[in-house]
Amino acid sequence: MSSSYLPATTDSIAHALEAKDPSEAISILYRVLENPSSSSEALRIKEQAITNLSDLLRQENRAEELRSLLTQLRPFFSLIPKAKTAKIVRGIIDAVAKIPETSDLQISLCKEMVQWTRAEKRTFLRQRVEARLAALLMENKEYPEALTLLSGLVKEVRRLDDKLLLVDIDLLESKLHFSLRNLPKAKAALTAARTAANAIYVPPAQQGTIDLQSGILHAEEKDYKTGYSYFFEAFEAFNALEEPRAVFSLKYMLLCKIMVNQADDVAGVISSKAGLQYVGPELDAMKAVADAYSKRSLKFFETALRDYRAQLEEDPIVHRHLSSLYDTLLEQNLCRLIEPFSKVEIAHIAELIELPVDHVEKKLSQMILDKKFSGTLDQGAGCLVIFDDPKSDAIYPATLETISNIGKVVDSLYVRVSLVLDVCQDSEARMGFPELIIRPTAKWDI
Repeated sequence: MSSSYLPATTDSIAHALEAKDPSEAISILYRVLENPSSSSEALRIKEQAITNLSDLLRQENRAEELRSLLTQLRPFFSLIPKAKTAKIVRGIIDAVAKIPETSDLQISLCKEMVQWTRAEKRTFLRQRVEARLAALLMENKEYPEALTLLSGLVKEVRRLDDKLLLVDIDLLESKLHFSLRNLPKAKAALTAARTAANAIYVPPAQQGTIDLQSGILHAEEKDYKTGYSYFFEAFEAFNALEEPRAVFSLKYMLLCKIMVNQADDVAGVISSKAGLQYVGPELDAMKAVADAYSKRSLKFFETALRDYRAQLEEDPIVHRHLSSLYDTLLEQNLCRLIEPFSKVEIAHIAELIELPVDHVEKKLSQMILDKKFSGTLDQGAGCLVIFDDPKSDAIYPATLETISNIGKVVDSLYVRVSLVLDVCQDSEARMGFPELIIRPTAKWDI
């Protein structure tokens, strides 16, 4: 980088844009920033130079230089309004975040900025950087440190009543508790985020994030129909903004369809006008799972898991439901295999389903206890005996219902007789004949 500075003018910015080599453009922009002028026009040109420089450094994957740039700009920050300082700092941090494999660098950078903002008493910027730091710590699975940071931050922001930031922090807290498998606290934090969001205008992207988190929590509680409606709302919001999260919302919608035994609808959703925009590995993975579910084939399901490992097992939301889906498919597959038999060897079933005999035997005994089908295991002969479904006799339930109705009638008659006798007692007492009153002492026996 040259020691001589360039004038902070639009011509210098244009000269940097016309440079054929990115390194040359970066050098020009650095020299513009070295200009000592502090006039309003020079400050405006320098802000534009910082924006262009951060974009170029991001494109060249020079994360360390972005970090150094943020340190070099601290004297410049004292010359511009605090709101513009916050915009520049957050923009550079976002630029570093777009460079792959820089999570540790982002955490270190955020911690440095938190210390600087505390020393400069820039509360507004510090709170936002701390929220970003908590999100990075959560992504890095440093949950205790993130939770400690959020606990102090949420109290401070509630005291200042900054509702827009409070929505972000409550959402982040909900995601953090969900990662820690603490569903009650995750739901409480999400409710707090919704309460704060109802008092202000919430950008569509943030509203979509709230709906997405709501769908995730409802799906975790096995309320897949409500979860589907929230995922649909999130998908519409992200689709209108053309955000990458739209495909994940659509993916979770398909997951809910499968979990409520509507796997046949998956192909229709994918082939719809909105679904065709996002055709790719994510939707192909869910289609493969839906096909395996429709065919009640555990083998096809395992093939889908193997072929789409990144989209299924490495997705923490989908992965949480794979075990229950696996058990469901295993049960359906076993039911399909034993349908033609009245008595069959367990080893033969294990061979058909391509699973160990002891695993199949354990699952069959569990299904019998859960009354998924009627049968018994003859372990001496190594066979499964399937019974015909017993026909329930309707006489006994009808008899119990009749007796119950008679009891209600007798109770009603007793109440009415008591009321009549009370009236008679009052009347006879006024006439001077209280000894004529007869009062029941107990309910009639039948």
